[in-house]
Amino acid sequence: MHKITFLGAGSTIFAKNVLGDCMLTDTFSESEICLYDIDEKRLRESEQMLTAINRHSNAGKAIIKCFLGIENRKNALRGATFIVNAIQIGGYDPCTITDFEIPKKYGLRQTIGDTLGIGGIMRALRTIPVMADFARDIEEVCPDAWFLNYTNPMSMLTGYMQRYTGVKTVGLCHSVQVCTDGLLKSLQMEDKLNNRKELIAGINHMGWLLQVRDSSGHDLYPEIRRRAEEKNKTEKHADMVRFEYIKRFGYYCTESSEHNAEYSPFFIKAKYPELIERYNIPLDEYPRRCVDQIAQWEKQRGDLISNPSLIHERTHEYASYIMESIANNTPYKIGGNVINNGGLISNLPHEACVEVPCLVDGMGIHPCYVGQLPNQLAAMNRTHINVHLMTIEAAVTLKKDAIYQAAMLEPHTASELSIDDIISMVDELIEAHGNYLPDYH
Repeated sequence: MHKITFLGAGSTIFAKNVLGDCMLTDTFSESEICLYDIDEKRLRESEQMLTAINRHSNAGKAIIKCFLGIENRKNALRGATFIVNAIQIGGYDPCTITDFEIPKKYGLRQTIGDTLGIGGIMRALRTIPVMADFARDIEEVCPDAWFLNYTNPMSMLTGYMQRYTGVKTVGLCHSVQVCTDGLLKSLQMEDKLNNRKELIAGINHMGWLLQVRDSSGHDLYPEIRRRAEEKNKTEKHADMVRFEYIKRFGYYCTESSEHNAEYSPFFIKAKYPELIERYNIPLDEYPRRCVDQIAQWEKQRGDLISNPSLIHERTHEYASYIMESIANNTPYKIGGNVINNGGLISNLPHEACVEVPCLVDGMGIHPCYVGQLPNQLAAMNRTHINVHLMTIEAAVTLKKDAIYQAAMLEPHTASELSIDDIISMVDELIEAHGNYLPDYH
């Protein structure tokens, strides 16, 4: 019997997708599913929901167990075959609010703040210590388990796990899966979707659609470039930043425009406030989403938690397909986040966490060699990698100077604030985070 442990099982909708998917497979229908969280209310809600799915979509064949609190974590993990990580340390209140409101005092605006930017740095610093605790437990009680990380900031957390622990880790994100589909639909090129061929590589949330061809092998980029430039000229839409990337850098990027608006020094600039309107940039988007999601959950709770006849249909989430592939030795291709060992992307640092095509089979997850990115794309990725590596160094060494350096190297932060303001802002953020961070010196 396989054992699947879900860390952060209070992420109820995501737990439904991943674990519901697993229950619908022959391989994992009779698995032991262990739900772990530190929030008892959300943990019990997920248990109730998954029990209903197990009963009505899986004939009750899975065994579902709950584990509440740090003192029960080892038992949740003991003997696990697969571990799914979907934690959020500090939540919306207080930590997301802190990540946005303190920088705003210094004139630094953000959109999402979970991947890069000062928000991404602080999120990594409060999450890596918890990941380190996870790793120690995993190495002790289930050393052969695969750790599937869905938590942001993806590159920093996955990079830490792969470089500083012995846990078999891969980072997973939705953006590669939906990239080409979303692009072609937005440009009214849906007829090119079937049997298309694509190559995506780079880093998480800034992977690049390097090649895209139709079923006959014809290059779709010339028409994509033409239509994207025309669309940005003639209408306001939600993807204007990435379409500007196509114009200026030649290629489309995997993650959304609201994310990418804060990943570079080009779009959110106090000196040029008109750019916010020009590129349709939603400032403070993530806090707004958090408020909306909390309200939405109150409405959804009844349908998901109190519905004794709840059923599930398998989604396109990577997790269950990866588990099936490893368990059954059936090849499967993913876009995975892995260390750049051996120069998978030859013009990015070897210690960077990169996002590349990976083959999955019974022996595990095997990253594919990509080679050299176009220089301008590698340069954009390096501005992120600088921050990733310095943030990981800060978390490992507990040196406050490394946090300052990560913030000073962050493209958007450095383009808006002076060094003195950056250091003052970091100090204020560290103080506000209190016990969510270890002591830095």
